[in-house]
Amino acid sequence: MKTRPCASAVKLPRMLRVLCGCFLAFSTQLAAGQVSSVHIAAPTSSAIPPESATAETALALSACPPEVAKGAAVYVLGRSGYERVRDSRNGFTAIVQHTVPTAQEPRCMDAEGTRTWLPRILMVAELRAHGKSQEEIQKVVADAVAKGLLQPPRRFGVDYMLSTKNRVPNEKGVVTPFPPHVMFYAPYLTNADIGVDRTNLGPDGNPVGPAFVAGDGSPYALIIVPVGSHSTTDHTMLHCGSDAAE
Repeated sequence: MKTRPCASAVKLPRMLRVLCGCFLAFSTQLAAGQVSSVHIAAPTSSAIPPESATAETALALSACPPEVAKGAAVYVLGRSGYERVRDSRNGFTAIVQHTVPTAQEPRCMDAEGTRTWLPRILMVAELRAHGKSQEEIQKVVADAVAKGLLQPPRRFGVDYMLSTKNRVPNEKGVVTPFPPHVMFYAPYLTNADIGVDRTNLGPDGNPVGPAFVAGDGSPYALIIVPVGSHSTTDHTMLHCGSDAAE
């Protein structure tokens, strides 16, 4: 970018020189990719080792379809919570959620999920980093939902979890492997609404069926539709096969 016109600003009125300087500063930030394209503030500093950030970025993006992954924002977990390491160019956000500390849940959520699910995930991580117990975290989150500080999705949307490295809490709260799947926002939906008996659990500890509801009846309920192979016959879409996850 040529800056010669602004270099001659010494002959211009003071206000015009100030405006010219501001424009140059903004142009420099834009060229360096420092202007955020999403509405969540970027971190002011990073305590995440580069090698850890690279590995977690790859894991987070493994949740996305390839074309979506190219433009998705990425968050990685640091000592005091998540930090954004890449801005979104398509409205999607990739992140490795930890519903409980031992879980590993790479997610790739659309714009509606970024607006509603992401703040909840960030809040939980920050509270956990400050030493809050699971019970305390659940209470803070419930209060935030009740006060409207956290909001469930208001429209249909998609949240991809296509990674082959999912380890998620099942209906019993036990962290187990789970196949690649796609999730759809379904606030307050129950398993009974889609004809699934939530008490009839398969070997993986989740309700038996080609699809089921996680978070049964809650504001953050999700329809879970497996699309990849699994170690058991439950929650395996045979017409998709293992190639769908590779």
